[in-house]
Amino acid sequence: MKLPRVAGDKVVSALKRGGFVEIRTRGSHCHLYHEQKNMLVTVPVHSGKIIAPKTLKSILKHAEITVEEFVGLLRR
Repeated sequence: MKLPRVAGDKVVSALKRGGFVEIRTRGSHCHLYHEQKNMLVTVPVHSGKIIAPKTLKSILKHAEITVEEFVGLLRR
């Protein structure tokens, strides 16, 4: 499946639906934590800018989420 083109705020809201909790925002980067997976993920949130595909792929890899799962979280 092809990676969707989304802005940082949409990625943050999708990850929150997936069980991540926003622990802090520093500058234009949002840090999310998943307690069960014990992992921290950082998402750049630059005022509506679309996240580069390679950056999004890296975020999903760190979050241990497949593209299909991510698209499902976006549609919820």
